[in-house]
Amino acid sequence: MPFDIKGTIKEIFEVQTFANDFKKREFLLTTENDKYPQDILFGCLKDRIELLSHLKAGDTVTVFFDIACREWNGKHFVNLNAWKIEGAGGSSNENKASEQTASDTSEVILDEEPPF
Repeated sequence: MPFDIKGTIKEIFEVQTFANDFKKREFLLTTENDKYPQDILFGCLKDRIELLSHLKAGDTVTVFFDIACREWNGKHFVNLNAWKIEGAGGSSNENKASEQTASDTSEVILDEEPPF
């Protein structure tokens, strides 16, 4: 089930590389139009990290994302995986690759301990 939220990019973090050349890039989004704005951490996986290449802190965007949860050592971890980002004018930063679904992104297998 896809979701979307509008906000302002607060920070874009460096690309993280894991086993098997798996890549992830995270960014913080501050929500808009809320009584109490919140900072929310999103991730872009694999080829979706290119969605952030033309964005910078301060840009107002709409993020389309899936929610994925996985269990590791008896604990559950929730990830918000962005698959499309639109600028304030409605211009899309969607990657030309086909859209990933929540089932695609929740099947990430790392050969080492998770970085959290």
